[in-house]
Amino acid sequence: MRLVFMGSPAFAVPALRALCSAGHEVAAVYCQRPKPAGRGQRVTRCAVHQVADELGLPVRTPQRLRGNTEEEDHLRSLGLDYGVVVAYGLILPAALLHAPRRGCLNIHASLLPRWRGAAPIQAAILAGDSETGITIMQMDAGLDTGPALFAESVPIGPDDTSATLHDRLSEIGGRMILLALSGEWPRTPQPEDGTYAPKLSKVDSVVDWSRPAGEIERRIRAFTPWPGTETILGGEVLKIVTAEIVDAGGEPGVVLDDNFTIACGDRALRLTRIKRAGGATMDGAAFLRGHDVPIGTRLG
Repeated sequence: MRLVFMGSPAFAVPALRALCSAGHEVAAVYCQRPKPAGRGQRVTRCAVHQVADELGLPVRTPQRLRGNTEEEDHLRSLGLDYGVVVAYGLILPAALLHAPRRGCLNIHASLLPRWRGAAPIQAAILAGDSETGITIMQMDAGLDTGPALFAESVPIGPDDTSATLHDRLSEIGGRMILLALSGEWPRTPQPEDGTYAPKLSKVDSVVDWSRPAGEIERRIRAFTPWPGTETILGGEVLKIVTAEIVDAGGEPGVVLDDNFTIACGDRALRLTRIKRAGGATMDGAAFLRGHDVPIGTRLG
């Protein structure tokens, strides 16, 4: 197949590598523009851009696609069979969706129609879902509403984070897109009703201790590695890396013992690994031994 590949983050990299390794011709790669990143705000190419350069593939980084006739003309000139889209970051207008002869396929990290939208992996963990997966979908003008070719599910374990699911699902996506391109598959329309996973922001990282311990624990796992989960201790930001649910109770946000157990709206959480701003990750109990945090101290 002659393809255009559209994707930006590390999640999309296994699919790009798989397509090239299988002998498909990637005529162009579209991804987000290089942006300042890190403490030094050094302009950095996204993960897909870096791999495309490594593979010698032509890269295009338009700031927008809607109303961009230059990109429409360019895609039509390439004589494409399919577009493959994975977490690209820009909405594709109808003209671009139909530029390839057979349209565009999307690798989506959920079992559609559950968790359409920007953060499906995080949403599945937050909701306490027992499974998630990858759906290969024929794209239409809606938000993850196009007909599905097929899906593959994976269980969500009690220790899974967004990071661990991200890595498993990205590899599955690379394998599944090759299967999708290997023959003709029926397109099954999705139900109109679906659940949506909104885009996350740094504001979502702040813990509300009035919520149940189980919900906060899922939040910690869902927001690993980003946006993270944090609270305030003595005016200082404290990042919570891992925690476990404890059968205890008290006033929400209050330290209950010398094992860094914090009361929640229902039950409590023991902070097993934490990180101070600019510091290393450390055991929660070890942190208490080196810092004066009396029982009864309030977090948040």
